[in-house]
Amino acid sequence: MILLDTHVWLWFVSNPELLSNKARKAVDSAILKEKIFISSISAWEVALLVYNQRLRLTLDVADWIAKSEMLPYFQFIPVDNAIAIKSVNLPKPLHSDPADRIIIATAISLGASLLTKDEKILNYPHVKTVW
Repeated sequence: MILLDTHVWLWFVSNPELLSNKARKAVDSAILKEKIFISSISAWEVALLVYNQRLRLTLDVADWIAKSEMLPYFQFIPVDNAIAIKSVNLPKPLHSDPADRIIIATAISLGASLLTKDEKILNYPHVKTVW
Protein backbone atom coordinates (compact mmCIF):
# COMPACT_ATOMS: atom_id res chain seq x y z
CA MET A 1 0.00 0.00 0.00
CA ILE A 2 1.40 3.38 -1.03
CA LEU A 3 0.52 7.04 -0.66
CA LEU A 4 1.79 9.46 -3.27
CA ASP A 5 3.26 12.80 -2.29
CA THR A 6 1.82 15.62 -4.39
CA HIS A 7 4.78 15.90 -6.75
CA VAL A 8 4.83 12.13 -7.28
CA TRP A 9 1.14 12.17 -8.22
CA LEU A 10 1.81 14.98 -10.72
CA TRP A 11 4.83 13.20 -12.16
CA PHE A 12 3.11 9.82 -12.38
CA VAL A 13 0.21 11.29 -14.35
CA SER A 14 2.17 13.75 -16.50
CA ASN A 15 5.86 12.77 -16.55
CA PRO A 16 6.33 9.21 -15.25
CA GLU A 17 9.95 9.21 -16.43
CA LEU A 18 10.69 11.51 -13.48
CA LEU A 19 9.97 8.68 -11.03
CA SER A 20 12.89 6.69 -9.68
CA ASN A 21 13.03 3.01 -10.67
CA LYS A 22 12.11 1.99 -7.13
CA ALA A 23 9.14 4.39 -7.05
CA ARG A 24 7.96 3.22 -10.48
CA LYS A 25 8.07 -0.43 -9.36
CA ALA A 26 6.08 0.44 -6.23
CA VAL A 27 3.47 2.24 -8.34
CA ASP A 28 3.26 -0.61 -10.88
CA SER A 29 2.74 -3.13 -8.09
CA ALA A 30 0.11 -0.97 -6.38
CA ILE A 31 -1.79 -0.46 -9.66
CA LEU A 32 -2.36 -4.22 -9.88
CA LYS A 33 -3.85 -4.17 -6.37
CA GLU A 34 -5.76 -0.91 -7.04
CA LYS A 35 -4.22 0.51 -3.86
CA ILE A 36 -2.65 3.87 -4.58
CA PHE A 37 -3.68 6.49 -2.05
CA ILE A 38 -3.54 10.26 -2.43
CA SER A 39 -4.35 12.71 0.34
CA SER A 40 -7.04 15.21 -0.53
CA ILE A 41 -4.61 17.88 0.66
CA SER A 42 -2.66 17.11 -2.54
CA ALA A 43 -5.66 18.23 -4.60
CA TRP A 44 -5.55 21.49 -2.64
CA GLU A 45 -1.80 21.81 -3.30
CA VAL A 46 -2.24 21.23 -7.04
CA ALA A 47 -5.08 23.76 -7.22
CA LEU A 48 -2.97 26.28 -5.28
CA LEU A 49 0.03 25.76 -7.57
CA VAL A 50 -2.17 26.38 -10.61
CA TYR A 51 -3.82 29.41 -8.98
CA ASN A 52 -0.41 30.90 -8.17
CA GLN A 53 0.77 30.14 -11.72
CA ARG A 54 3.56 27.86 -10.48
CA LEU A 55 2.05 24.92 -12.38
CA ARG A 56 0.41 24.72 -15.79
CA LEU A 57 -1.86 21.82 -16.64
CA THR A 58 -3.26 20.89 -20.03
CA LEU A 59 -6.76 20.92 -18.51
CA ASP A 60 -8.65 23.04 -16.05
CA VAL A 61 -7.45 21.98 -12.57
CA ALA A 62 -10.88 20.63 -11.55
CA ASP A 63 -11.04 18.53 -14.73
CA TRP A 64 -7.45 17.31 -14.24
CA ILE A 65 -8.23 16.18 -10.69
CA ALA A 66 -11.53 14.62 -11.79
CA LYS A 67 -9.66 12.54 -14.39
CA SER A 68 -7.34 11.28 -11.65
CA GLU A 69 -10.34 10.45 -9.47
CA MET A 70 -11.72 8.29 -12.28
CA LEU A 71 -8.64 6.06 -12.40
CA PRO A 72 -9.56 2.79 -10.67
CA TYR A 73 -6.29 2.43 -8.77
CA PHE A 74 -6.38 5.89 -7.13
CA GLN A 75 -8.21 6.38 -3.87
CA PHE A 76 -8.34 9.88 -2.40
CA ILE A 77 -8.17 10.03 1.39
CA PRO A 78 -10.01 12.95 2.98
CA VAL A 79 -8.37 14.91 5.76
CA ASP A 80 -10.49 13.81 8.69
CA ASN A 81 -10.20 14.99 12.29
CA ALA A 82 -7.90 12.14 13.31
CA ILE A 83 -5.44 12.90 10.49
CA ALA A 84 -5.60 16.63 11.23
CA ILE A 85 -4.79 16.06 14.89
CA LYS A 86 -2.06 13.50 14.11
CA SER A 87 -0.41 16.00 11.74
CA VAL A 88 -0.03 18.46 14.62
CA ASN A 89 1.35 15.85 17.02
CA LEU A 90 3.96 14.19 14.78
CA PRO A 91 7.24 13.47 16.58
CA LYS A 92 10.00 16.02 16.05
CA PRO A 93 12.14 16.85 14.17
CA LEU A 94 9.94 17.75 11.22
CA HIS A 95 9.58 20.93 9.21
CA SER A 96 6.41 22.95 9.58
CA ASP A 97 4.82 22.67 6.10
CA PRO A 98 1.18 21.83 6.96
CA ALA A 99 0.46 19.96 3.72
CA ASP A 100 3.53 17.73 4.18
CA ARG A 101 2.53 17.09 7.78
CA ILE A 102 -0.98 16.05 6.68
CA ILE A 103 0.44 13.79 3.97
CA ILE A 104 2.81 12.16 6.48
CA ALA A 105 0.00 11.75 9.03
CA THR A 106 -2.16 10.16 6.34
CA ALA A 107 0.57 7.66 5.40
CA ILE A 108 1.12 6.75 9.04
CA SER A 109 -2.64 6.39 9.67
CA LEU A 110 -2.99 4.06 6.67
CA GLY A 111 0.18 2.11 7.41
CA ALA A 112 1.26 3.02 3.88
CA SER A 113 4.66 3.79 2.45
CA LEU A 114 4.97 7.38 1.27
CA LEU A 115 6.42 7.83 -2.22
CA THR A 116 8.35 11.09 -2.23
CA LYS A 117 11.53 12.70 -3.46
CA ASP A 118 11.35 15.32 -0.69
CA GLU A 119 14.61 15.02 1.26
CA LYS A 120 13.06 16.36 4.46
CA ILE A 121 10.44 13.62 4.38
CA LEU A 122 12.90 10.92 3.27
CA ASN A 123 15.02 11.78 6.32
CA TYR A 124 12.06 11.77 8.71
CA PRO A 125 12.37 8.49 10.63
CA HIS A 126 8.72 8.17 11.68
CA VAL A 127 7.21 7.37 8.27
CA LYS A 128 8.04 4.62 5.76
CA THR A 129 9.23 6.15 2.51
CA VAL A 130 10.12 4.97 -0.96
CA TRP A 131 12.17 6.75 -3.58
